[in-house]
Amino acid sequence: MRPFAYQRVSSEADAIAAAAAGARYLAGGTTLVDLMREEVETPESIVDINRLPLTYIRAEGDGLVIGALARMSEVAASEDVRRVQPLIAETLIEGASPQLRNVASIGGNLLQRVRCPHFRMLDAPCNKRAPGSGCSAIDGLNAGSAILGTSNHCIATHPSDLAVSLVALDATLNVRGPAGARSFPVAELFRLPEDTPHLEHTLQPGELIVEVRIPDGPYSRTARYLKVRDRSSYEFALVSTAAALQVENGTITQARIAAGGVGTRPWRMTAVEEALAGKPATRESFEAAAAVSTEGAQAQSGNAFKVKLLPATIVRALEMVGEGA
Repeated sequence: MRPFAYQRVSSEADAIAAAAAGARYLAGGTTLVDLMREEVETPESIVDINRLPLTYIRAEGDGLVIGALARMSEVAASEDVRRVQPLIAETLIEGASPQLRNVASIGGNLLQRVRCPHFRMLDAPCNKRAPGSGCSAIDGLNAGSAILGTSNHCIATHPSDLAVSLVALDATLNVRGPAGARSFPVAELFRLPEDTPHLEHTLQPGELIVEVRIPDGPYSRTARYLKVRDRSSYEFALVSTAAALQVENGTITQARIAAGGVGTRPWRMTAVEEALAGKPATRESFEAAAAVSTEGAQAQSGNAFKVKLLPATIVRALEMVGEGA
């Protein structure tokens, strides 16, 4: 690990000023510190934001509000979360080991870096780590790579499980920065790689995620998260699905579907949602709708199995929603 300057702050204003001057925010550090050890990331300055009062978790009006520094374990165990948005609790438990959940923050989880093996190989070309150097995964280790939203410059998947469920639930972010405060959907936080894969999110320099707001909905109490992976504990998704349905008299009136492990960002399945609307809540409807989930998919030598696994995962997640209704 290379030497760096360290600063601890207790106000948002001081944190934002430090970050605007080039410092990197440090919360749980489960991604940043790991990458610093491997010298994949080499920031010259770190600003520790753990003293900021952003650890709250509360049900509020028509939804749920979670401070960006709330720990994953605290959110998963919260009675308000389990009552109002059980999908979030389920997703967080599936998302990491107990040890990591005790340390990792909600905001940090959304901003974690990709887990493509080539990203961490300093001797391998990687456009995320060294723009313009190339993408080793295209002809290399790509079993975990994306099949949706890829480009000739990057095929890495976004690793956050939480982001998948937040996108499905139309959650929003409140952020603050040198130019003031703003709010936008979680889905708009993440960029497609296109020809600038090193630009992964839409935050402006110095902007700080303050909180996540998740609206309530008629589908919230029965939504489910299904994660398919190589092993049952502490493993990133090969394919995952967050699914929520509103069903009236046996007919689907609303659907919210998002997938992980298959896209270069958390992937909202709008075509699947549209195919489900107005259909009976049956396996036949689920299968027909899931069949459109891979339209436009581009598989590589090692991840073609995801083209079949994604629709199957969506169908099973929808069945799980029905079982809990």
